[in-house]
Amino acid sequence: MSDAKPVEEMTFEEAMRELEQVVGKLERGDVPLEDSIALYERGAALKKRCEDRLKAAEEKVEAITADAEGNATGTRPATGL
Repeated sequence: MSDAKPVEEMTFEEAMRELEQVVGKLERGDVPLEDSIALYERGAALKKRCEDRLKAAEEKVEAITADAEGNATGTRPATGL
């Protein structure tokens, strides 16, 4: 994994795709313990990256749908993302 792209440089889609691969490897259970630990740590970082990107997207949507006073401009802000 040393040649893996740094998590903080990944797009949401890249992080989600790799997170799915990590989960699949861990679920199979055929990875040595030390590798499992490294995979788990990478997976945790990928999960956080996905959460951060979703939160940023939600904030952008809310900013677009609210006027300067914070009033709705005809579209409800996204919630629960």
